[in-house]
Amino acid sequence: MAGGVIAEEVGIAGHGLIGYGITMYQPLCAYSCRVALSASPLNCSNVMEIHGMIMADTSPECYANDNVFLTSFAWCIHTRCTDLSIWEIEKYWQSTEASIRNSHRRLDEPGVNVNAYPPAPKWTYQEAFSNVNGTPTATVVFAMPLKEKSLVSDADYQVQYNTMGMFEKMEVAHERYGLVLIALGAAVPIFFSWLRFIPLPKLVISKIHAVFIDPPLFGRRHKAPYFNLLIMPTRGQAILVFYMVAVNVVLSGVGYDSAQPNAWWVNDKDQELLTSFSNRMGVLSFANLPLLILYAGRNNFLYWVTDWTQSTFMLLHRWTAYFCTLQACLHSAAWLQIYVSMGQHDIEAKLPYWVWGIIGTLAMSILLPASVIPFRAKLYELFLAVHIVLAVFAVVGSYLHIVYRFQNQWGYEIWMYICFAVWGFDRVARVIRMARNGLMWADITIIDEEYMQLDIDGAVGSGHAYLYFPTLTWRPWESHPFSILASRVKPAPAKSMNSIMPTQSSVNSYSKESSVMEVAAVKEKSRVGLSFLVRSFTGATELLRSRTRVPVFVEAGYLPHHDLSKYQKLVCIIGGVAITAVAPVLQTYPGNAKLYWSSRTEGLVQSVDLNGIDANV
Repeated sequence: MAGGVIAEEVGIAGHGLIGYGITMYQPLCAYSCRVALSASPLNCSNVMEIHGMIMADTSPECYANDNVFLTSFAWCIHTRCTDLSIWEIEKYWQSTEASIRNSHRRLDEPGVNVNAYPPAPKWTYQEAFSNVNGTPTATVVFAMPLKEKSLVSDADYQVQYNTMGMFEKMEVAHERYGLVLIALGAAVPIFFSWLRFIPLPKLVISKIHAVFIDPPLFGRRHKAPYFNLLIMPTRGQAILVFYMVAVNVVLSGVGYDSAQPNAWWVNDKDQELLTSFSNRMGVLSFANLPLLILYAGRNNFLYWVTDWTQSTFMLLHRWTAYFCTLQACLHSAAWLQIYVSMGQHDIEAKLPYWVWGIIGTLAMSILLPASVIPFRAKLYELFLAVHIVLAVFAVVGSYLHIVYRFQNQWGYEIWMYICFAVWGFDRVARVIRMARNGLMWADITIIDEEYMQLDIDGAVGSGHAYLYFPTLTWRPWESHPFSILASRVKPAPAKSMNSIMPTQSSVNSYSKESSVMEVAAVKEKSRVGLSFLVRSFTGATELLRSRTRVPVFVEAGYLPHHDLSKYQKLVCIIGGVAITAVAPVLQTYPGNAKLYWSSRTEGLVQSVDLNGIDANV
């Protein structure tokens, strides 16, 4: 017959992170005494037989009122905590830690029952010590009943001291590296962006951009996908990717330590280190989650303090997602191996925290293949819905994984709160931007079988805008990104077969002095509003062609155009409806500008006002 203890797992909710507002086993000497004694049943323990084993369930009330336990505990603290003052010992003693066990529970044990108000010991520390009445003569034997006041052996004390001290040291390191990761994720873009303010000669700056920043990493294409799967980053973006790989690899692989003998991993240093590695991966995955949400957000504050493009932040978003998912998978795989080796996987796999952890990890894993370019391009609405749903499962699953496991004791849920805050800020900012214009009406003019023009009277904004069509589909929350063609609404031009006069080279040439293209337009005074050119695809844009007027919400003011006035010459090479990205810039540019525009349809060319622009179409 074997003996043991089943202690009620209780604990207090913490505030902060481990090492940053939350301590696990401090003072360590007192905790080591407490754990060395806690394996022994007390006179007030509830003894039971389970599967042929004698087990004892010791409640917090039992610990708080048992004379033998309190006097043995007080004597151990007196002999082991010689560096602590009386007030520090009394603070620990009365903080309810002396009567609970969960604050020093091993993190791989199932079951948490948080009691926010466990009973305090019936005696103060000094009262308990005064009742010792001389040095105890007995020595506690692990897992054997504690019948009289006893000493804690050096071996039993040291193994608990090693175990908890090293575990807390590692947990503090995990949180520290998580904070470093999230801080660098925000600070590095700002640092690299602000390098542009270094006063270097223009020729040097031009050479740096021409060699190290702007060209594709390999080949000659940057925007066009390779094999319809991969967009080649620029060399500047590749530097960022290399930084992300380096910082994640370094923070994943440094700072590990172990302590043997160990109460949790007896003579098993490999499992001890694997536990630390698994927890490190979990924390780093949590630290990456707010960053990937930030990088994908429309109201990412980094847009406001850097000059980086949306494509750069989306690149960071994708690579952060890769590491976040990889770390979550490694965390899950490592703990799976640990529990299988312990023979406890069948028990753990049924617990809610395990199930939600699997849901979160699977959601992240499915997100990656569900975000490939062909899927995004052909089924954007479906991609967006799937992306949002899986992202919610990933974040909520991670949050519930922590709550069901630790019930807010160790602060791991703080990382999820940061995710909620970043996501919430972006959503609230979107509502504020929409409220600026309110509900508007969009007039739709069909240009040809491929393009149409949307005019929204009274709307204001610049750069890029997101349009919501609440009555177009059953998904009123969907938004559609467009570049603003003009901030003053003009009537759509009348079609004319002679509106384009091709040259021998099939190139229509416009100039500031003369124009060989005549665009027929009704002479009507323009009105304040926003105009958009839309290319018809499947989905919402196809549905728009069957309408002449629809209600719309306008979320505008994103990615305003850069100030190019410092440049003497401006050359724009553009194709198709992408003219909307450069037309507002060309209309206001004060220098010598030239446009090269390739368009497959006459109607699209007629719909854009190119008066005063030196253009080859």
